[in-house]
Parts: sequence; C-alpha cells; structure tokens
Amino acid sequence: MTTTIVKTPTAPPARRRFTVAEYYAMADAGILTCDDRVELLDGDIILMPPIGNWRQSEIDQLDHYLQRPLNERAIVRVQGPIRLSEESEPQPDVMLLKWRDDFYRDGHPDSSDVLLLIEVSDTTLDYDRGRKLSAYARAGVQEVWIVSREDRRIEAYTNPAEGAYSNVRHAGPTDAIAPQAFPDVTLEVGQFFPKPKPKSKPKSG
Repeated sequence: MTTTIVKTPTAPPARRRFTVAEYYAMADAGILTCDDRVELLDGDIILMPPIGNWRQSEIDQLDHYLQRPLNERAIVRVQGPIRLSEESEPQPDVMLLKWRDDFYRDGHPDSSDVLLLIEVSDTTLDYDRGRKLSAYARAGVQEVWIVSREDRRIEAYTNPAEGAYSNVRHAGPTDAIAPQAFPDVTLEVGQFFPKPKPKSKPKSG
C-alpha cells in the first residue's frame, strides 16, 4: 500500500498592525508606559534607541535658534507626535507648526499643519532616510530635514509625490540653510558640526 502525502500550501505569518486608537489603548492599560521610547509607524510599534549626548545637543540647538525668529509666526515643537494616518503617529525631533493660539490643545497636528519637520540622525540614519522619510512623503509633509552626523550635513527634502521627495539639497558645514516656509530664518550648518579634533602625532622614539 502506497501512502500519498499531500502537501498543503502554507501562507507566511500574518503581520499584526496596530491603529493609533489601539496604540493609545495599550498606554491606558499600562502595556506601554512613559518610560518606553516607542513610536507608531505604518502599524508597527518601533522601539527607539536612547538619545545620546550629540543628538540631544543638536535638538536643543535647533530649538534655541528657531524659537526667537519664529516667535508667533510658527510653533517650534520638540519631540511631539504628528498624526500621519490611522496607523502612524511618529515623534519627530523638531517640527515647525502653523501658528495656532490654542497650541493644538484639541488634537495632535497632522501633515497639513507642518511647515518643517526635522530628524536628527545619529544611530537611526537608515531608518530616518528610508522608511520614515517615505511615510512623511506619503502623508504630504512639505519639507523634511535630516541632520546627519555621519555625513556632517543637513539634507533638505521637498516636493513630496507618490511616497518620495522629488527634490533634495545638501548643506554642509560651510553652508547656510533656511526653511522654504521662512527663507529669512537662516541657520549656519557648521554650528551643528564642530570641527573634528586633529589627530595627535605619535611621539618619535
């Protein structure tokens, strides 16, 4: 007697995506706490690395240099959430938001409220340039800057279309850069990237 084994096709494991409502429900239930460094992107809960000294310093500098010239012209928000969709609510490092007297008391801003979004990238450069930048483009965020420690430059992405930015410009340590919404607010890129210390010469024996 011959036994025939019929193999049934197997489907790959399904991916469980979360909505923003479920994300907040987990916080209300204590599954996620204020100590958890996470954000929601495309339905996935992303664990973010701790903020190192350099990254925190750059975030503080951006906040400092943008606050004064933009007083009551825009709201400078540091590491606050933005609602991109029902499955995405990341927390960019810095945002310039359209001015509102209530400071968005009744709900988080969405992409139409953002004049400039900035990510300061140390250990998260691939994530910021890839998946996160694509999410911002799909949502229609008009301008995104990535401050790249690795490349010592600010990358400015504009003109979102079909999940990508059609225009990108790079500003290095000898350049200045301004948001397209506020061309009079100029930042010197070099102040974010101090000159590397010269290597000491080995002592001759």
